[in-house]
Amino acid sequence: MEMTPVLRKFVLHWGEMGTRWGINRTVAQIHAVLFASPKPLTAEEIAETLSVARSNVSTSLRELQSYGIVKTVHALGDRRDHFESHKNVWEMFRLILDERKKRECDPTLALLRQCAAEAKTADGDAYLRQRMDDLLEFFDLMTNWYDQTRSMPIPTVIKLVKLGDRIRKLLSKA
Repeated sequence: MEMTPVLRKFVLHWGEMGTRWGINRTVAQIHAVLFASPKPLTAEEIAETLSVARSNVSTSLRELQSYGIVKTVHALGDRRDHFESHKNVWEMFRLILDERKKRECDPTLALLRQCAAEAKTADGDAYLRQRMDDLLEFFDLMTNWYDQTRSMPIPTVIKLVKLGDRIRKLLSKA
């Protein structure tokens, strides 16, 4: 794949943003290349495009596959695996959010439930008990909201997002 100036800018930025989101730079750059590619690419093509080691590409592809945003495809007459990214940005971000929720929010919610329950039965710190309850309530509300929006069809979510400030105005009248 030819690394055009626009693609280079996008790949570098996506890699930088990936590090800010807690994702390895190369993983994010490989995702950027696959997202921008009009056709599936082999690991060798990805390694050559980004000038990174083939082993790094393999490890990074496994990470992207664990998120469900990259899949393996096959080409007739070619025994090598080819890889492609989801092209639907709404579905891609849903998959990323699902995985982040599973890896980050769900364990935090479980711990908060445990801490809140232990704080209720422990003698002493009413302030800590209130902090745990407040945080648990927040995580429960946000998780429930996420689950509700996750069950909506993508066109409905798009309409909801496009409502923007009109929702606030509607709610302030109620």
